[in-house]
Parts: sequence; structure tokens; C-alpha cells
Amino acid sequence: MNLSTLLQSRTATGRPVRAGLIGAGKFGSMVLAQAQRIEGLHVVVVADLNVGKARESLARVGWPEERYSAASAADALKTGKTFVTDDVNAMFACEEVECVIEATGHPIAGTRHALGAIDHGKHVVMVNVEADVMVGPLLAERARRKGVIYSMAYGDQPALICELVDWARSTGLEITAAGKGMNFEPRYRYSTPDTVWSFFGWTEEEVAAGDFNPKMYNSFTDGTKAAIEMAAVANGTGLDCPDDGLAFPPAGLHDLAKVFRPVADGGRLARSGLVDIAASQEPDGREVMNNIRYGVFVTFKAHNEYARACFKQYGLLTDPSGWYASMWRPFHIIGLETSVSVLSACLRNEPTGCSKEFRGDAVATAKKDMQPGEMLDGEGGYAVWANAIPASRSLDLRALPIGLAHNVKLKRPIRRDQIVSVDDVELVNDLDVVGLRREMEDRFRPATSAAA
Repeated sequence: MNLSTLLQSRTATGRPVRAGLIGAGKFGSMVLAQAQRIEGLHVVVVADLNVGKARESLARVGWPEERYSAASAADALKTGKTFVTDDVNAMFACEEVECVIEATGHPIAGTRHALGAIDHGKHVVMVNVEADVMVGPLLAERARRKGVIYSMAYGDQPALICELVDWARSTGLEITAAGKGMNFEPRYRYSTPDTVWSFFGWTEEEVAAGDFNPKMYNSFTDGTKAAIEMAAVANGTGLDCPDDGLAFPPAGLHDLAKVFRPVADGGRLARSGLVDIAASQEPDGREVMNNIRYGVFVTFKAHNEYARACFKQYGLLTDPSGWYASMWRPFHIIGLETSVSVLSACLRNEPTGCSKEFRGDAVATAKKDMQPGEMLDGEGGYAVWANAIPASRSLDLRALPIGLAHNVKLKRPIRRDQIVSVDDVELVNDLDVVGLRREMEDRFRPATSAAA
């Protein structure tokens, strides 16, 4: 609760916090929208493969053109302006850049960028949950060895869930479940980039007027993004993914404590200590009352009658027994809040959530029957959705992580809803990242895996 004070003190010494941003899409644009207003935070370099689009993003969020007119990183340091480039190495080579925000959303590129930043002694704020859930524990270990911070991005739901879990544990509460709200119906599972906008209810004109990526939004719709984020939360908190994947039980605000408790006590969880999603739609499409579509939550249990009584006395929303209660945050505004992670890393030397172990995995699962020779097109595409399952089960199944499921060819037939194995595909591209994934699996293999 003192980041702004710490930044003010440091700014007074003439040493602004200097950061770089990779990826000027929707999330990156939101970061930039607020960064221009934070005295003492200098975005030295913005790197994007499309420099013209990056400049358009800066203009759209209100940056005057003069402010991003630096000719180089050195010029940006000298003038206080920002250098826009398509070369991430210009960012890595700038010693004064302390923290890199990786916001490309591309798991392969994001992994390489994180490694590059860490190797150059820079903190990493990993907006790229796709890369984090694939190799995050290994990246975090490498960062620790280098003496830098590897962090989830504050404002995105995984970091906010980790914050709630930390709050609950710091107060001695027994955690039953943690997760987020989401607009989901079972039929969404098979959405494609061609059908996705109908689920949002947007017109063609509204879509054309925005900076919307159909594959990205389809990932939100078909449950893939939820699986990626909940597996990341499992790796950051020590909670578990359900054995068969996320159940998406419908639940509104007043039902969180009732739904997210064990079946033995009348809830929907197989046991305590799981991550899952509070769906804001009933399976038949009806809107759940008081849903938390944009929020995050943690459900916990009182350890004795005194704590149970306190839950009631202070107005917590509990289950009918009064033993279980939930705390929530109703909204998240992603990139508008991510400066918290940058400042936490640079001023406190602390992450805002971090993958500590390989506990959950987001694995590629077929959207349709497919034959040898057909191509998988990754997150948000036509071929696969991601399921969040325990890492031990993923390893036993030799499951293909969703981050490696783009532009790979099947060599065996696959049925709809079948988890794809690495033995079902030809992994011939991006072998450096494939090797990192295998290293991560070996180094962080859960003890319960049959292959251990």
C-alpha cells in the first residue's frame, strides 16, 4: 500500500523507473494509456513487429506524437521520450531498462522474450499467460538465479486471484476454492473465429470499429483462456485443477460460498483446494443473477464457532451453514493496472503472483474429429480448446500443452473432446521452446505423476 510513495521518493532522486513494453495490442495499449500519467515511470522502449500499428496505439490512447518520437533507446533516455521499434534486442541492450512487460500473447515468442529479458538482468512482468502456463516455473527459477523478478501481471485475473489467496492465507483462513467469473455456456466450447462474435452480441459495425482479434476473443469464449489462467493460478498458489478439468458451475455473488464448497457439505467441488470458474450463464443461456463475470473470488471456511460467528457479525456472504464464506473483487481492468506489477518488481523486489511449481496444465483438446495430416491452429482457433487438468495427469497422458498446439500436424486420428498427446502430432518447429517445456516437465515433475 505504499508503491506510489516509494515511486515519489525515488523520483525525487532523479531516477525514474524505466520499463519496456513488448506488444502494443489491446493489453499493451491499456498499459500505455496509464503509463503516460504516472510521474516517475518512463516507458523507454515499445517493441512491436508492426511499428505503424504501435504508433497508432500510442496515438489512440492519448500520447502526443512528440512523446514517442525518440530515434533510439539512448535518445529516449536522454530526452525522456519513448523509442518505438520492431527490434526487441534494442530493449534488451539498454541497460537502464529495468523491467520488461511481455504482452504479445504469443506463447512461443513470449517464452523467448522472457528468456532474453532475464538473461539481460531485467525483471519480467509476464502478461503472456499462454507462455507462463507452458514454462512459467522454469522461467521463474531462471529469474531467481539471475537475481530478478518474474511476475504475473497485476490487473489480469490470475494475479488478482493470487492476491486474494495470499490475503486469505495471511489471515489464517482455510481456502476451499479460488477462481474467476466468466460468460460461459457448454455450447461455447466449440466456437470458432467465424462464430465468436454472435456470442458477444456485437454487430459487424461494432467489431469493425474496435481493435478486436477474433482468435483472442474466441479463446475467451471457448474456455481456453479460462483453462490457461486457472492452471497458472494453480501453479502460483498450490491449489489444484479439478481432475477432469474446469466444471464452470453457474454461480452468482450470493451463491459463491454455497457452490464452491465440497460435495460432502452440499457444494459442487470434489474436494477443497481447487480452482474453477463461476459461470455467469446457466447451461440453457439464462443470465445468472448477481454474476461476477468480470471479477475474481476466493472461498474459505471458518475453523471454529467463533470465526463462524464473526462471518455473520460482519456481513460476509456465507453458505446456509455459515461455515463457508467468499471474498471477491467485482472487476479487473487488466492493463490499466499493470503498472502495479512494474513498480512492485522495481521498488519492492516482489512479484504480484508467480509460478512456483508445475501443478496445473492447460492441454489441447479436440473441438472436432480430425484425421492424420490435418493441422492444429492453437488457442482460439478451429481445431482445439484447452482443458485445465492436474499436471500429474497431463504428464501421465503425455498431453500436448496448448502453447505448442499451433501450426502442428496430426499423425494419428483424434476424436472430438479427446486430449491431444504429443505422440499424436509432429513437433518439428520451435524446438528450442519444445526443449524448454521438456526441461520444465523434468525439473518440476509432480510427485504423484506415474512417470516420476
